[in-house]
Amino acid sequence: MPQPLSSKENSLFRQVIRNYEDKQYKRGLKAAEQILKKNPRHGDTMAMKALIINQQGKTEEAFALGKEALQADMKSHICWHVYGLLYRHQKNFEEAIKAYKFALRLEPESHQIQRDLAFLQIQMRDYQGYIQSRTAMLQARPQLRQNWTALAVAHHLAGNLAQAEKVLTTYEDSLKVPPSKTDYENSEAVMYKNTIIAEMQDYERALEHLESIAKTNLDRLAVLEYRAEYLSKLGRKEEAANAYRALIDRNPEHPDYYTNLVNSLDIGVEDYSARKAVYDEYAEKNPRCDAARRLPLDFLVGDHFREAARSYLTLMLDKGVPSTFANLKHLYADSFKRDTLGSLAHEYLDSKRASSSENTNGDALKGGPAALYYLAQHYNYHLSRDLAKAMEYVNKGIDLLPDNVEFHMTKARIWKHYGNSKKASETMDQARKLDLKDRYINTKAAKYQLRNNENAAALQTMGLFTRNEAPGGPLSDLLDMQSVWYLTEDGEAWVRTGNIGLALKRFHAVYNIFEVWQEDQFDFHSFSLRKGQIRAYVDMIRWEDRIREHPFYTRAALGAIAIYVSMHDSSKAPNGVDGSADTNGDEAAERKKAAKKAKKEAQKAEREAAERAAKQDPNKSKGGSAEPVKKDDDPNGLKLAQTTEPLNEATKFLAPILQFSPKYIDGQIAGFEVFIRREKYLLALRSLNAALAIDPEHPMVHEQVIRFRQVLNSKLESLPPKVADVLKAEFTAVDASTDLKKFNADFKEKHKDSPAHVISAIQAEKLLGGDKKKAEKDLAGVLNLKDIQHDQAIEVLALLKSWRSSEADVFKAAAHEKWPEVTAFA
Repeated sequence: MPQPLSSKENSLFRQVIRNYEDKQYKRGLKAAEQILKKNPRHGDTMAMKALIINQQGKTEEAFALGKEALQADMKSHICWHVYGLLYRHQKNFEEAIKAYKFALRLEPESHQIQRDLAFLQIQMRDYQGYIQSRTAMLQARPQLRQNWTALAVAHHLAGNLAQAEKVLTTYEDSLKVPPSKTDYENSEAVMYKNTIIAEMQDYERALEHLESIAKTNLDRLAVLEYRAEYLSKLGRKEEAANAYRALIDRNPEHPDYYTNLVNSLDIGVEDYSARKAVYDEYAEKNPRCDAARRLPLDFLVGDHFREAARSYLTLMLDKGVPSTFANLKHLYADSFKRDTLGSLAHEYLDSKRASSSENTNGDALKGGPAALYYLAQHYNYHLSRDLAKAMEYVNKGIDLLPDNVEFHMTKARIWKHYGNSKKASETMDQARKLDLKDRYINTKAAKYQLRNNENAAALQTMGLFTRNEAPGGPLSDLLDMQSVWYLTEDGEAWVRTGNIGLALKRFHAVYNIFEVWQEDQFDFHSFSLRKGQIRAYVDMIRWEDRIREHPFYTRAALGAIAIYVSMHDSSKAPNGVDGSADTNGDEAAERKKAAKKAKKEAQKAEREAAERAAKQDPNKSKGGSAEPVKKDDDPNGLKLAQTTEPLNEATKFLAPILQFSPKYIDGQIAGFEVFIRREKYLLALRSLNAALAIDPEHPMVHEQVIRFRQVLNSKLESLPPKVADVLKAEFTAVDASTDLKKFNADFKEKHKDSPAHVISAIQAEKLLGGDKKKAEKDLAGVLNLKDIQHDQAIEVLALLKSWRSSEADVFKAAAHEKWPEVTAFA
């Protein structure tokens, strides 16, 4: 039984709750101690104390005290509610939900507990549970519109569109006084209802409803866009065309409006002149409009394209628009358009030279200099690449405008494509110094430094635009700002220099940032409903469901998976005697050396941060920060690098890729590599079959097919009968009786001109027991293939080194002769 409190102590307990809500944790803790001095077994106070010390970072102590509070008063809804909050803080949402439900049984009228439960259910996407919670909240407080809207959202997300519409209609019918015309919440709610009707594909009714609310709705643009869309889907072409014309008049730069207008006018795909006439009409009406002039280039062909492109290119180069090439490079997929744009740029440059009209005063990237800038980018682009010509034009541009940032940035990109990361980094830093106030060029310089493995220099460069007072220096500020690109590039640079600990540290930081983004939804479950921003909220929920599809995540995750797979292989073959280990003795020594250097740099950064903190303004407040600053107990990632279960860690990164990006072949390839090592053969087959469905001719997939057949041939009999039957039935790429050496030789012959395929075939040949010396000779011979690129040659060099091949040095010398500018071969 709980100990009763006196009126004075009851007042103190209410103060504890207020202190906690106001984040005044020290005061709250002091008040709680006063109560517990006289009532040491008061469960509610013990629970509140547990909640406060949990916020101070003492999680284990908080859980122990929370359990004591429950033992002292098992029938207290506060104790159970706090226990749920502690679990939620630990992200153990299933246990938190159980605790909330128990608290709710003890105190069914508690709005706070019901709300916390509802937020956890929507966070976990338990839509049926969310519907029940929202129904209970609506019944408790039916006068609040947000409770009706929240129930409609619950039904909507659960797929019950008709029920969601019914809930919204019921509330509207219950209103005795019509809402004000300036009521934003009502305006959003009726528009949300309209989108639900449209999602049911009842466009006729959606249009009628839209017309009924159009005059009073505050979101004028959405009304116009929805109206145009519904008219188009209902086949009312003329009205739809008028609606899209009205939208273009509002925003003549929106490309989708033009596309939909042309579709509404029923103009044939081949009728280029009629389609062009639509765009010309708006180009005349809006002389400054870019879209009306640029978009026709997407569909025009032949002489029509040439004339339109000449007109557009001349206008852009005369004005000196730096983004001209970026606006046109998508057209380079068509070889005719690519060649035409290049020749037009040359014609323009020749005409300017003939008239001697270049303006070289100041930093004016117009006329001739603009043409030089365009041509430098044209020859630097991968579909029209000629790096010698690109360098020629960029140098001419620099001669004309030596202080122009764009020319120097382009020159750095050219060096990057040459493979010379050192010169690329130096040139980009030179560009940065031309404009020290530009954050973008500062960022690019840091990125290029990281590509050249200059981690310390890159951090110093980024530090020019971070907060000086950040306690952990620039890196701490970059983590706070969730600079995912920097962490990923930094991690990849540490991989190249062999510092696995810091590489894993960066990749785990990216993983944690995505976790934070998912966690941040909690704030919006309440905020969006309170502010009435329902459509944006539903869009956010759907976006969050697929957030791990983002390339930022997949890139960092694949980097981490590759490290963990390598660690597993190294532990199985520590001396690399079978030639499969990623590192040899020399590389291991280099790795230790790099780790030692990184540790020194980190310690230096910490000292500098401490000195900065000591020099801070003494008048600045140092007191009671609401949140304790957590000290990183593994700044160099040494604990991460010492994991004894690397494949389990790899699976953590892998799972979201396989779940949210099943069509991403690199993810499926990584899945196979992890599962085959874990001897999860069914999961490995699932990844392999998915990869085969995406691209059966992919070089890595071919290699994995051979490896999987080898595994089945040797281990099928030892597997459980049911597993063996499934594997036999589902793995059809290569039959058990197939001669794998012949299968591999046929693949190699079929793709004999493709370096990537030949490299994979040679690796498979070695795997199948082929002669090691011959495999090494064949691998080195890849250098003679016509289409080989320097990055593929770098991969071959790394492979030869991992095999401890005597061909490695010879190959490196030959590669250096072929690509003298590539840093990796220097």
